Amino acid sequence: MKYLALIIGVIMIMPVYGQRKKDDVAVPAFVEGVVYSLPRTGIRVNVKAVKETFRPGPYAAYAEQLLGIKNAKTKAAVNWAVEDVNIDVFSEPDPEQAYKAMGFGANMVSLSADGCLAAINSKVSSDTKIEVVTNRVGQKAKFDDNSFFEYFTDAPIYTTGDSTNNYRPVKVPEEQKISKAAQRVLESRRIQYEIAAGLLDEFHPDGEAYKVSLKELEKIENDYLSLFVGKSTYEKETFSFDYVPKSGGKSEAIFRVSEENGIVPASDLSGKPVMIEFEIDKDLAQKYAGMVKSDNPNAGHNGVFYRLPGRATVKLISDMNVIATARITVAQFGAVAPVPEELLFGEYSIEYNQETGSIQSVIKK
Repeated sequence: MKYLALIIGVIMIMPVYGQRKKDDVAVPAFVEGVVYSLPRTGIRVNVKAVKETFRPGPYAAYAEQLLGIKNAKTKAAVNWAVEDVNIDVFSEPDPEQAYKAMGFGANMVSLSADGCLAAINSKVSSDTKIEVVTNRVGQKAKFDDNSFFEYFTDAPIYTTGDSTNNYRPVKVPEEQKISKAAQRVLESRRIQYEIAAGLLDEFHPDGEAYKVSLKELEKIENDYLSLFVGKSTYEKETFSFDYVPKSGGKSEAIFRVSEENGIVPASDLSGKPVMIEFEIDKDLAQKYAGMVKSDNPNAGHNGVFYRLPGRATVKLISDMNVIATARITVAQFGAVAPVPEELLFGEYSIEYNQETGSIQSVIKK
C-alpha cells in the first residue's frame, strides 16, 4: 500500500511540475512593435530669374528721322527670363513605406531623428538634428537704375527772354530740345572717332587719360541715346521649389513663368509651365524587381525592410527647351525588400543609408 500511495502522489504532481517547467522556458509573444518608415527622395529646384522693365524714350518717335534708328520701341514692357537653375535633393519619411518591426527585429532597431530606420543591432549617432531649409521666394537685387528719365535733361526747359518780352523766361520748344539731343549723340560719336583715329591736334598725355576720355564720351552718347531708344531696369530674384516625385516618375509642372508676375508656383495658371521630367533607369529597376523576390515563406515576417534605390535623369523643360538636367538617385524609383530573417538574431549589425534607405553595411559580430 505504501508503494501504491507513493506512485499515485507522483502521478498527481507531474502535470503541475510539467506545466511550471513549460512556463519557465516559453518565449513571450510580441504583440506590439516599433513603427518606422523608409525615406523617399525629394527634389529642390533653386531658380534665379531676371526681370527686365523697359521704359521707352520720350523722343522715340524721332529716332529714325534724326538718328536713322528704325523700329524704336514706343511702349513700356516687362520681360522675365530664367538666368540659372540648380537642382538639389533632400530626403524625408515616405508615408507609403511605413512598417512595424516585430519580434527580434523590434529589439534591435535604431531610428533617425525623423523616424526612418537607421540601423539594426548597431549604435548610430543620436546628436543628428533635422535640418530646416527655408525656401527663397522673391529675394530681389536691383541694378542698372533707370532714374535717368526723372533727373536727366538734355537742354534747359526755359531760356532767357529779350527786349521783345521784357526779358521774361521763355520755354524752349520741344522740337529744339529733341534736335539738340540728337546733335549731341552725333557729336559724341564724332569725337570718339577722332580720338581713336588720332585726328585731334592735342593728344592725351598717357594711355589712362585716353581710356577715361573715351569711356566718358561713350556714357554721354548712351545717356542721350536713351532719350530715343529707351532704357531698361533689371532686377534679379531667387526662388526655390520642392517637389517629391511619384514612384512612376510622372511629368508635372514644378513652377511657372508669368509675364506680369514672374516666377510663380505651379498652381498659378497665369504663367507658362516649367515641366519636370524623369528618365528612369529601367534596366536597373527590372533587375531589382526580379531579385527582391524570396523563396522563404517567412520573408518579411519581422517587418524589417530596406530599399534598393533607383537612378534617373531629371530634366527641367520650358517651351520645349531643356533648361537643366541632373543625374540623381531617387529612392522611390527602386524596390523594397525584406531583410533576411537570419540577420535579425543579434549576430549581425546592419547600418542604413539614411537618405535612401538602402543597406550601407552588414557586419558579423
